[in-house]
Amino acid sequence: MNTISALFRRELKSYFATPVAYVFIVIFLVLMSTFTFYLGNFYERGQADLAPFFVFHPWLYLLLVPAIAMRLWAEERKTGSIELLMTLPITPWQAVLGKYLAAWAFTGVALLLTFPIWITVNYLGDPDNGAIVAAYIGSFLMAGGFLAIGACLSATTRNQVIAFVITVVVCFVFLASGFPMVLDFFTSWAPQTLVDGIASLSFLTHFENISKGVIDLRDLIYFGLLISAFLYANTIVLRWKQAE
Repeated sequence: MNTISALFRRELKSYFATPVAYVFIVIFLVLMSTFTFYLGNFYERGQADLAPFFVFHPWLYLLLVPAIAMRLWAEERKTGSIELLMTLPITPWQAVLGKYLAAWAFTGVALLLTFPIWITVNYLGDPDNGAIVAAYIGSFLMAGGFLAIGACLSATTRNQVIAFVITVVVCFVFLASGFPMVLDFFTSWAPQTLVDGIASLSFLTHFENISKGVIDLRDLIYFGLLISAFLYANTIVLRWKQAE
């Protein structure tokens, strides 16, 4: 745990050592505010809630989170620093977990900085703050899922652009599996069990459940298993690259 903690602190500190982190956070906050108050028709709805805010999270994460994840391992492989990292007294799974947790924490910081929007809706009305807290938890878990996928795919290539594009495509597949249009296609010929299975793979299905204010154990298990599976795959990829 001390090794993971040390790597976590080093990685998290490195995010704020360059202007890139601050640019990312500013872009994230500006887009969140714009989508909420303008595209989400926040004032026109006349309701004191953050539904217009959270509805755009999956789509912003689809572009912004892969931008964070693409550098996790692709940059290490391109610069050759991954060889130095692996010569340290640290196992691949410790390296994977430390770097991943740092990236997830950075994403969490960006998410927490949206609290003025929460304050605004409380100033304008009397929202269900319990549901808002649940939606924040769901959003954070969903960001973790995107990051786990991106970290795994970043380890497969030296090119950050390729890692970004592949991550966007894979994450979109996980989002699209819950679209009514996709489910309707399978409903026409596939058994209901298969349709339900496809729907259960979607980020949207589980995030929407949590954002309604109900934190179901099944949704927590989904994100936990998804993150664990891709981090395990990330470890396998690193070991495979080491053996080359």
